[in-house]
Amino acid sequence: MSSEANSRVLSGFLDYLRIEKGLARLSISAYNTDILQFADFIEKRKRILLTAKRNDVREFLQDLFSHQVDGRSVGRKLSALRHLYRYLLLDKRIDHDPTLNIESPRQWKVLPKSLAKDEIEATLASSSNVPTGARRETKEAAALALRDRAMLELLYAGALRVSELVNATTADLKLEVGYMLVRGKGDKERIVPLGKPAQDALAKYLASGRPVLGEMRTSKARENRGASPATRTSPLLFIARGGRKLTRQRIWQMVGRASAASGRHASPHMLRHSCATHMVENGADLRTVQTILGHADISTTQVYTHLALDRLRTVYQKHHPRAKAR
Repeated sequence: MSSEANSRVLSGFLDYLRIEKGLARLSISAYNTDILQFADFIEKRKRILLTAKRNDVREFLQDLFSHQVDGRSVGRKLSALRHLYRYLLLDKRIDHDPTLNIESPRQWKVLPKSLAKDEIEATLASSSNVPTGARRETKEAAALALRDRAMLELLYAGALRVSELVNATTADLKLEVGYMLVRGKGDKERIVPLGKPAQDALAKYLASGRPVLGEMRTSKARENRGASPATRTSPLLFIARGGRKLTRQRIWQMVGRASAASGRHASPHMLRHSCATHMVENGADLRTVQTILGHADISTTQVYTHLALDRLRTVYQKHHPRAKAR
């Protein structure tokens, strides 16, 4: 009976996220997973989502830490529960919020992993190499190399999420004025400026890479002689052979392969964090970084604050006459 009650609550909440909040499918799936885990935890205590107490939430978080779940994941699960109970409170399904006054785990403030500047340069340079499996056709290999380089430059220059990169369209790109329109979580739009290297890489890809990929037939299309390339009309900025949509897995594989040249295995999200990290290290204010990253709340961006403090300390020690030991 408790499982049925929890299922009804969760189903209504997920509908709310999809219809009213306009969240992406992957975001809704993450909410579903996190809340189900909490529901399973409190069911063992003979409680349901509607009757959970603050102590249930605290002990759930402690249980996660005891099973070596990292702080960022714990913080994400707490955030999911906060959104659930805020929704239930507004819907008058409950009269108290069990997540109220529960601080986010301190580990949540750990800085996301990023690449050093020389590692970024090595990663970007390696993308010019011929991709594995594409050596048979020089023209195809060159097109794939141009595409991969453009994607890497854009991930780092614009701090894009993988979903934002995969769903970007040619109409979103404004090369002539040096910026791109990015649609983030909840279909929120932001304008991201692009540096000269990213603009050059994108221009080369659009001129010499994308048209080639659009004309290529997939192996299945080759079997069916009557099939025509579908990509010529694709609105997507980055395409696979035959104009097909790129998968998230393909982007992860490409970044991982390119980053091997730096001696580290990187993810697309590490390029996003590297962009924010390097901007703060070079003196950018948090509001600017927040805008580029597309964070709804600056508290999310404040994870990079200690970088600004580190830079301040370095400059102080270098220039203040009393900072160094005599």
